Amino acid sequence: MTVIVKRKKALSVSPLKASQTIGAALAFLGFQRSIPMLHGSQGCTAFGKVFFVRHFREPIPLQTTAMDQVSTVMGSEDSVVEGLRTIAEKNSPALVGVPTTGLSETQGSDVNMALKEFRRKHPEHDAVHVVPVSTPDYSGCLETGFARAVEAVIKELVPAREDAKTQPGRRRGQVNVLAGSMLTPGDLEELKDMIASFDMHPVLVPDLSDSLDGHLGEGDFSPLTIGGTSVADLQSLDDAQATLVIGRSLNRSADELHRLTGVPDYRFDHLMGLGAVDSLIQALHHISGKPVPPHLERQRAQLQDAMLDCHFMLGMARMAVAGDPDLLAAFTQMLNEVGAETVAAVSPVNAPVLQELPAESVKIGDLEDLETIARENGAELLIANSHGTETAGRLGIPLLRAGFPQYDMLGGYQRTWLGYRGTRQTLFDLANIMLTLEKGEIHPYRSVYAQKPEYREVSTHDAAEAAQAGAL
Repeated sequence: MTVIVKRKKALSVSPLKASQTIGAALAFLGFQRSIPMLHGSQGCTAFGKVFFVRHFREPIPLQTTAMDQVSTVMGSEDSVVEGLRTIAEKNSPALVGVPTTGLSETQGSDVNMALKEFRRKHPEHDAVHVVPVSTPDYSGCLETGFARAVEAVIKELVPAREDAKTQPGRRRGQVNVLAGSMLTPGDLEELKDMIASFDMHPVLVPDLSDSLDGHLGEGDFSPLTIGGTSVADLQSLDDAQATLVIGRSLNRSADELHRLTGVPDYRFDHLMGLGAVDSLIQALHHISGKPVPPHLERQRAQLQDAMLDCHFMLGMARMAVAGDPDLLAAFTQMLNEVGAETVAAVSPVNAPVLQELPAESVKIGDLEDLETIARENGAELLIANSHGTETAGRLGIPLLRAGFPQYDMLGGYQRTWLGYRGTRQTLFDLANIMLTLEKGEIHPYRSVYAQKPEYREVSTHDAAEAAQAGAL
């Protein structure tokens, strides 16, 4: 079992984590005609919006209750009521998510009471679904905030089966997918294609591949999300044959969904690496009753070949990995599968999945901790988000950007990591980086018995005579 080394510092130096509030907002952005309204100061929302815009390179719909010094002291429930009224009147959203911030949590704001007051004063907006969620940014991380928001949406919008005797699965071919925060829009597109290849229809909760995949819409700018899972889709989750849960952080959400619908679920910590993807394919084969499509069998063979091609570079490679627990688990287990060694592993929060990683220890800390451990253990390559750029520079090792945010490169949000194809490309990228370090290169062999060519000094006069003789 992996040793979890807890933090002892009173502060973070070069913080690794993104806040719970940002994670919850990200989850709400995966629902159709939705908008997150952060309950806090304007600065809290502006700071998060900067990260979203720089990562996705898209306009991001975010609102705020704009708490000031007066509402912070005297009470901020009125600002929640007024914010909901304004959004409902101007935009008519299908869903408004209300994640809290450190300011409102410290102030002791009662969002549920404010929501009841909003319903009492404005019954004309009863069709607007409002989902409050407690996400103080002084605890947890993006992953935990994302998971809390998904759980809150399921509790609020997924109806319980009226008849407990009714068997789920009335809509043959529908598969629910609880998608964790580590999955990019590119990952979700790949996952939907894999499920569709078994002639099944996936319903993702949430679906960032439809709302933040970076496409140009035909209409004008919308203050709400222009894609994602609809409220109607959420209310049909009990009709599915099965639920796929990607990421152990969503286990509580999966438990709640199973309690409400009775739909059987299949749970995966991640979908990176040969073994993990094989488990998914086996589950899809079992749910659909159909044979594995030939193109997936070929992709599996291609991944096997890539593992052979890359083992010279990645075998015994010394890696440093930093990220939220689910992402950290995915990379360390995939690297272990190809013979690489994780010599430094850092997560911003503790989680049960960390106890099963193929690493001697996991540090709960920040990028300063990662830098110290990586230097002591001789790490050759760093895997982290864009916050790790300066850390990699001080260590003198290359950086593979993964996770959120990625603000110093384009297309990171669309990168595909999972599946046979995603894993294959990840191995190639890692191996090519190691090649720049001359890892895996076969240098020319020179026998100690080989005669060395003799050289003698040649004067300018002799050189001129030799050139003239050659011309003749």
